[in-house]
Amino acid sequence: MTEINTVKLRIEKTLSLVPTGNVVSYGQLADLCGLPGRARLMGKCLRSLDGQHNWHRVLRADGKIAFPQGSELAREQSTRLLDEGVLIKNGRVSMKDYGWQPDLYTVLSKLEY
Repeated sequence: MTEINTVKLRIEKTLSLVPTGNVVSYGQLADLCGLPGRARLMGKCLRSLDGQHNWHRVLRADGKIAFPQGSELAREQSTRLLDEGVLIKNGRVSMKDYGWQPDLYTVLSKLEY
């Protein structure tokens, strides 16, 4: 298995733990996947995943949607987040209100990396 495929599996498993109505940043996702400092790699791998995964729950560190405003992907991400009850204001989500902070049980028993 290639390194990229291994990373994709890590991302898929980790994103499956992010609860509905919560979001993570690319950097936080990298940390949770055991790849600190690899936020850009998360973006690259997420682009190659099919739409069945919770890619819409990943935002920039400042809570902004990373896609160009008004693009089809930005609209899809916004729609999916709004359907989950996540408030978006001016293309930004409050990381304070909606950012996922896994509890100790999740960190120790469910996150594998």
